Amino acid sequence: MIQIIVQLSKIIMIFLIGLYTIEAFSSMRRKDPVIREQIIKRQRIFMYMLHFLGYMVMFTVQEDIKYILFYAVQVLVFSIFLTLYDLFYEKASGLVVNNMVILLMIGMLILTRLSFDNAMRQFAFMFGGMVMCTLVPFVIHKMTFLSKLTILFGILGIAALVAVLIYARVSYGAKLSISLGAVSIQPSEFVKITYVLFVAGMLYRDTSFRQVVITTIVAAIHVLVLVASRDLGSALIYFIAYMVITYVATKDIRYLLLIMVGGVLAAIGGYFLFSHVRIRVLAWKNPFAPGVIANEGCQVAQSLFAIGTGGFLGLGLYQGMPKTIPVVEQDFVFSAISEEMGLIFALCMLLICICCFMMFLNVAMQMRNQYYKLVALGLGCVYGFQVFLTVGGVTKFIPSTGVTLPLVSSGGSSLVSTVMIFSIIEGLYILREEEGEQIERKRRKRKDTRKKVTEK
Repeated sequence: MIQIIVQLSKIIMIFLIGLYTIEAFSSMRRKDPVIREQIIKRQRIFMYMLHFLGYMVMFTVQEDIKYILFYAVQVLVFSIFLTLYDLFYEKASGLVVNNMVILLMIGMLILTRLSFDNAMRQFAFMFGGMVMCTLVPFVIHKMTFLSKLTILFGILGIAALVAVLIYARVSYGAKLSISLGAVSIQPSEFVKITYVLFVAGMLYRDTSFRQVVITTIVAAIHVLVLVASRDLGSALIYFIAYMVITYVATKDIRYLLLIMVGGVLAAIGGYFLFSHVRIRVLAWKNPFAPGVIANEGCQVAQSLFAIGTGGFLGLGLYQGMPKTIPVVEQDFVFSAISEEMGLIFALCMLLICICCFMMFLNVAMQMRNQYYKLVALGLGCVYGFQVFLTVGGVTKFIPSTGVTLPLVSSGGSSLVSTVMIFSIIEGLYILREEEGEQIERKRRKRKDTRKKVTEK
């Protein structure tokens, strides 16, 4: 009977996330606010059903009431959050907030399956992130002087990264987090935001050669401190964000080419300077080679085994062996989802991430304020490239970089910082909507004025 429930729910969950994904891309094409509102409501039904089925299966298999209680608390938090968001931010994008919530739900599902205690810790960070999420759009809307804090953002970012370099302990070959009592914080996750605000603030008005050089020096200090801490995944994300913002701000392809050449040279230098980079490249080239599969290539090999074993439909929750993958709940959570929920489910989740990235770019392209445009673009690149690095690493498309899948993987700092990114985008979306309304009012006023003149 349990097997029937597991297998049947697996198919229904794939069907639900498939419907949600179709609705997500459909909503992006719709202009009618009434139709978009209907899509948002249907999406919420789908994601609540998916969330319920996942925890129902876990309770059925484990026969422990704590899963039901944990599920009930999550539903309460998600429901209050969505209700408050709809109440306070009528002009916000329902699609962006829905995508964020369904990714959080999927993350809580797979983390609960892997480790209940770890899921409880993640939930605490999620709750804090959601509280912050309800405040950030308001702050973005009111704090129109953010561009004046550019220098402060640069100083704070470098100071935080230097603190990690000095005080953090080495974990998996890199200095990543600082322990504050029972909590570990990874500052590089939050500095991503201040870094984007700094680069955008430096280049949104002045794109002279002198200004670009100053911006490049400060940005390079950020990246070099990360390299010194051996947090090369984050360094790569910072580099890409800087490259995109600089090119869009200056519209000068020479800067783009110079930055790309510098990036290639830095990558070559990193390969020869850091042994763990060479190890990851070795694991990427042939993880199944004798002597590699049991050591350096174990993580990638087990990841590929998991994805292949799960197939298109997956084995069902608790039917696979995702824990054989080292650090599965962080870097390789995509593999665990693929094994037990199926490749179709995992690809739909990836499409939802792509939908988020497209929404971020859409907000950037339609912002009239150049500073906000660059901020939205930079945050979109940070999010999109991090998803690419994570999924590319677990599928052997690129060498593993050690970064997490935003909102889904275990990691409190990553979760809270990503929720902040989504919240900032929502704040910018609200500003964009208000800009559009102001333009429309001015257009109508001019039209009415011309009409009165004609009548006279």
